[in-house]
Amino acid sequence: MNTGKHQELVNFIWSVANLLRGDYKQADYGKVILPFTALRRFECVLEPTRKKVLAAIAAGDDYPKALMAAAEQRFYNVSGHSLASIAAAPEDTAANLGDYVVKFSDNSREVFDRYGFAVQIEKLREAELLHLVVARFADIDLHPDVVDNHQMGYVFEELIRKFSEASNETAGEHFTPREVIRLMAGLLIAPDLDGLEDYAHRTVYDPACGTGGMLTTAADFIHESRPKVKVSVFGQELNPESWAICRSDLMIKGEDAERIKLGNSFSQDGLTGVNDQFHYMLSNPPFGVEWKKVKEAVEDEAKNPDGRFSAGLPRINDGSLLFLQHMISKMVPAAMGGSRIAIVFNGSPLFTGAAGSGESEIRRWIIEGDLLEAVVALPDQLFYNTGISTYFWILTNRKDQKHKGKVMLIDGREHWTKMRKSLGDKRKMVSAEQIQELQDLYKDALAAAADPEHQWHGKVKVFENDAFGYHRITVERPLKLRFEVTPGAVDELELALKSNRTTATYSYRDDLLTALRTLVGRKLYKKVDFATLLREVFAVEGVDKPPAAVEKLVWAAVSVRDPEGEVQTKKGKPEPDSELRDYENVPLGEDIDGYLEREVKPHIPDAWVDETKTKVGYEISFTRHFYVYTPPRSIAEIDEELKLLEAEIQTLLGEVTQ
Repeated sequence: MNTGKHQELVNFIWSVANLLRGDYKQADYGKVILPFTALRRFECVLEPTRKKVLAAIAAGDDYPKALMAAAEQRFYNVSGHSLASIAAAPEDTAANLGDYVVKFSDNSREVFDRYGFAVQIEKLREAELLHLVVARFADIDLHPDVVDNHQMGYVFEELIRKFSEASNETAGEHFTPREVIRLMAGLLIAPDLDGLEDYAHRTVYDPACGTGGMLTTAADFIHESRPKVKVSVFGQELNPESWAICRSDLMIKGEDAERIKLGNSFSQDGLTGVNDQFHYMLSNPPFGVEWKKVKEAVEDEAKNPDGRFSAGLPRINDGSLLFLQHMISKMVPAAMGGSRIAIVFNGSPLFTGAAGSGESEIRRWIIEGDLLEAVVALPDQLFYNTGISTYFWILTNRKDQKHKGKVMLIDGREHWTKMRKSLGDKRKMVSAEQIQELQDLYKDALAAAADPEHQWHGKVKVFENDAFGYHRITVERPLKLRFEVTPGAVDELELALKSNRTTATYSYRDDLLTALRTLVGRKLYKKVDFATLLREVFAVEGVDKPPAAVEKLVWAAVSVRDPEGEVQTKKGKPEPDSELRDYENVPLGEDIDGYLEREVKPHIPDAWVDETKTKVGYEISFTRHFYVYTPPRSIAEIDEELKLLEAEIQTLLGEVTQ
């Protein structure tokens, strides 16, 4: 690629921003420059066959397929206008430009519609800038003979990057830093390059493709090492403007833009055909975005055992794991070559959700299905709109034999370089050298996955799948009660009898309360003794045996939890005390009874496990596995530092008082 020409074009197009300054916010420059760049490129691409298309129209051969054949492209324009001719008629610029855009084929026109180009045309007209902008773009030569598709793609990507960085507050939603994508593509694809043959065909997919940066970078990564491999990219994007940028980028490069779908990947999956399975999938879905708008569609599909979301549903305020399930559903079967997936997550999907929750069940499904190859911890402050820690999850359904049943954890948190200038929350970047280091580390870890010597040192740790699983056990303790009548207990009982619809009409209520007040101050530790006492006072007050509902309220009023009290039983077994109930996570493979005897019984001898409530959970505690203990400083060291500080303070005070 001619780097000088590339930068010259970017600078020239960017200079149009000078025309917009004052009438447009800097963050909105892209709304004008990107669609105009696409328009001029489309025009230059269609120029050689322009007369053939117009001749086909004149001959009445106006079917889309015929016009595409005449244009020798996947799109066409049937207008007699060009940017140069529009610029030559300043008084009719808006009308002619509008007519020109409308005369594009549907697939091109939809791109301009999603850009909101008509709105920008009117805004430029009102600001008396439209003719100046049209004339400026008419002078740019973007003909393929001058700027090939590959170079044009880089120009367009550079503009996207510039506008994303100029709009820091939203850049993270639609734009992932290029070096992060490069690292992600390397970890995803590099392990396959040695076995990738020339003229092979590989497909790449992103279900939240934004402006298409991940798709482009992944394709470029393959072509750098295997230029003869055919790469087809597919994607879907919810934001119309981002979709338009991505689609026009592919059209500029001469690729099939129909593979980029508009809509919500959960409820409007645009790629559901039998061939819509992909070799490589990568994505940076939005962090912590709720999926309430598609709740009904997602829940309906989750009921289908063969549906994308049947493994489980995460909490409504974070749909990250839905994206991963969606991607897994599009894996090529292992028998047909399989797939690899890379996705960016924050820390939440690693551990949020207790055993039995949707998140835990999704993790369980992934890990027990032996799909998780690795989790890579990244430096914080890498992204434009958040400074939090992030992670790559790498998945595959074709693990090497020596890596089956294992998951790698890789610590890349120290592989970063401080940026000279912060961009929003992005203060760090990963240099090309550091990307290569992590990529080499990943490949070496894969090669050494079966070697125990590599498991407990350095930046890589390898675990058996079940190391992340646990039994969540419910530890019960017996309910122990004493029985005591207090004035407050009688008052509470009176209120309960009056407010309870079942007992409000109880005819002996007042007599029963009178009987109980005679027992104020009495305290017994056996239920049978207190029951005898109640019968005696009820007989004195003429109270018949109360109905079950009333009796239940009486016992609730006089029962007091007491560690020295009587153990309550039900059907011959101790009744659990819900207030003393506790939960423990016991690693899979460890005997639960043995754990109870070792960890619980020495402290709570009468505890037991309610086996009916035991659940299996999965979580990945990255920090715990890589925690390095730092011993506190010695008392002598701290004391010496205090003495030095004290001496320094005395010196400073002496200087002040002189």
